[in-house]
This record gives sequence, C-alpha cells and structure tokens, in this order.
Amino acid sequence: MGFLDRIFGGKKAEAAPAEAAPANAPTGDAIPAERVGLNGEYDQSGLAKRVAKAFDDDGQIDDVETLWVAQTGGTVVLKGKVPSQDFLNKATSVASGVSGATSVDASGVEIG
Repeated sequence: MGFLDRIFGGKKAEAAPAEAAPANAPTGDAIPAERVGLNGEYDQSGLAKRVAKAFDDDGQIDDVETLWVAQTGGTVVLKGKVPSQDFLNKATSVASGVSGATSVDASGVEIG
C-alpha cells in the first residue's frame, strides 16, 4: 500500500465525473493549480493527492504509515512521525516540487 491508497482510499486512477464537481468549483478551464486532481479534474484535495502520488513514485521514499499529507490552499501540510531528518528533508523536497505547491509546512512532523 502506498501513501495515496492509505490516505485517500485508492482514488489513484479514478476520474471524478463532471456532475460530481462541488458547487464552488470554478467553471471553464480555470482550475487553480492546488485544486487540479490526479487526472486534471477539479479536486478540493488535488495538491495533497498529487504529493502523495509523488511520494509513491519516488524510489527513495517508503510509505511511512505515520506520515500524513494534507493541504491548505497551496501549502502542503505534513503531519505525523518520520524515522529521520533525512527522510523528512527528502519528503519536503519532493512535496515542494509538485506543481501548485507554494510551501511545505512540516511543523507537525515528529522525528524518531
């Protein structure tokens, strides 16, 4: 199991139908970068899902079941516990490289 499956319930290849878009979703092609889902659709948690997928795709980041990914606007929020500072540095680097990420907040992560 990877980050995406564990945190978001396996919505890896699932495209949201147009009628399922929330009422506050932008119309037309103007989806904010932090709201773009895995398949280009509007997704309220799009950035967090894309970060989780980036973690899964990176060969140096193992799924640590005590690390969680969320978002507040364009800020990626990491919470939980990681095994080392090196792991946190790598996760922060990968998260900051995802399109739409304006910053990474790892203040809620404990090392050890």
